[in-house]
Amino acid sequence: MLNAVGQAQNILLLGGTSEIGLGIVAEFLSRGPARVILAAREDSPRINAAVEQVRAAGASSVEVIDFDATDFASHPDVIDLAFADGDIDVAVVAFGTLGDQEALWQDQAAAVESAQINYTGPVSVGVLLGQRFKAQGHGTIVALSSVAGVRVRRSNFVYGASKAGLDGFYTQLGEALRGSGANVLVVRPGQVRTKMSAGTKEAPLTVDIQQVAEATVDGVIKGRDIIFVHPAFEAVAAVFNVIPRQIFRRLPF
Repeated sequence: MLNAVGQAQNILLLGGTSEIGLGIVAEFLSRGPARVILAAREDSPRINAAVEQVRAAGASSVEVIDFDATDFASHPDVIDLAFADGDIDVAVVAFGTLGDQEALWQDQAAAVESAQINYTGPVSVGVLLGQRFKAQGHGTIVALSSVAGVRVRRSNFVYGASKAGLDGFYTQLGEALRGSGANVLVVRPGQVRTKMSAGTKEAPLTVDIQQVAEATVDGVIKGRDIIFVHPAFEAVAAVFNVIPRQIFRRLPF
């Protein structure tokens, strides 16, 4: 369980090479050492660097579990391995892909693959995590959603639609776990400065990984269920949701 200063003892990162996920783990480790489990493809060219990053951030130990987001049949074994040595205090669901949004809606195979990684995979592990956290009676599941899923836009609707589904699933998973002692935090950043977004034009209210990490850890400690990063997006999203569709389609984004 988290102590008074937000130190975790055991952290699971699903999407073990995710820049944002690793940033969140590092922010937890800044409050004290913890055992960290990185769930990622064991042949990923980035996994060794991720392990070293977590060790340098202060992890007491680092374990790697082979994890393929779209190999759904393997997910029960992955979660079993993650919990084999005891409870998990924080599980971060941070895997996903962006892709070329104009190409995706015109390529059936690519669109299906994107949806499986960004939506079906998170639902698959979310069901398993929900049962584990309910049974242990404490801890937080952190789901990295996106402002793009609050109201889906023409410019990135394949990605946005999957994030909308992920967001809906995890917000209601939190409701299903209410009263169990476990919590779900849905994190809704806008654009974040990462390698994934490096080739895109920077949008207003773009944030750094550290800002997402700090807001996420603060949200976990305070028992929040939804946060926006940048905070101004909460007001922006509220306005977006009341704009009529005929006007919304004319907006330049």
